[in-house]
Amino acid sequence: MKKDKITLAHGGGGQIANELIEELFLPILGNPILNKLNDQGVFEINSTRFAFTTDSYVINPIFFPGGDIGELAVYGTVNDLSMGGARPLYLSVGLIIEEGFPMDDLTRIMNSIKKAAKESDVQIIAGDTKVVNKGGVDGIFINTAGVGVIEYNHNISADNLQAGDKIILSGYLADHGIAIMAKREGLIFNNTILSDSAPLNNIVSEMLKTGAEIHAMRDPTRGGLSSTLNEFAKKSDVGIVIEEAKIPIREEVNEACEILGINPLYVANEGKLVAVVKRDGADVILEAIRKSRFGEMANIIGEVTDSHKGKVFMKTVTGATKIVDMSVGDQLPRIC
Repeated sequence: MKKDKITLAHGGGGQIANELIEELFLPILGNPILNKLNDQGVFEINSTRFAFTTDSYVINPIFFPGGDIGELAVYGTVNDLSMGGARPLYLSVGLIIEEGFPMDDLTRIMNSIKKAAKESDVQIIAGDTKVVNKGGVDGIFINTAGVGVIEYNHNISADNLQAGDKIILSGYLADHGIAIMAKREGLIFNNTILSDSAPLNNIVSEMLKTGAEIHAMRDPTRGGLSSTLNEFAKKSDVGIVIEEAKIPIREEVNEACEILGINPLYVANEGKLVAVVKRDGADVILEAIRKSRFGEMANIIGEVTDSHKGKVFMKTVTGATKIVDMSVGDQLPRIC
């Protein structure tokens, strides 16, 4: 980590963000739970396993096509718990509000939080509010933390991939990030691009009920699919090969990516999951995901290999093979 000051890229979920974590945070704060670098910490009390997570939301704009910062904060934390195989139970909500923020907007956000919590079947049981001078934050920032219980005996972790595993993506890629950028840039398409912001706990519950072996899960938010797969490959010391033709992307999203000069593999998602599962259970898990309205376009997009360890490759629609690197900086700042 060569930079002497924090930049936006340090919060972008790519290579620079990883360097900050591995070269500064972990040497100071590291412990066996944190060092796994999953999106949740898993711990045990009286033979019962729990997951705990926290996240902060600084999205701009706070109201966007398909959602707002309130529901995003709830769904994001619910999803991070779910990716560890936990059933989310309780959340806290912390608000940092700029002086002069419209009360009508705050009311709208609170109602979104209430609605999202009900849909996710979680309760908000603690909270905090701070108000800062005008200009101290951009409108409103929200922090959420959550705890859930792990009821199935799976070892779900980024360091658990095995050669032969299949990789499943639960639906269309890049909807959220492009919805935000289209709003910011005033881009208009024949079909409005909506954020995919959604709770994934019900999908995960159905996946776990199949009994099929799940090795890793992640919702590909900041840094997108590319960062998620590269983190998996690095942590498990395996190779990953995906197929471009099998990755579902909406036509209007592809069009927007071309206009903006952005690769959809690097764009944030807020209602999708990537699951790495044992080969013999892949079809059963895929069927379980497709039964959900949030997983109808799910597909097996690749597999884990024992060659090219630590690397991700993609077979393109033209028949070529190219490496998929982790993003270096942050193509889309303030995306969540």
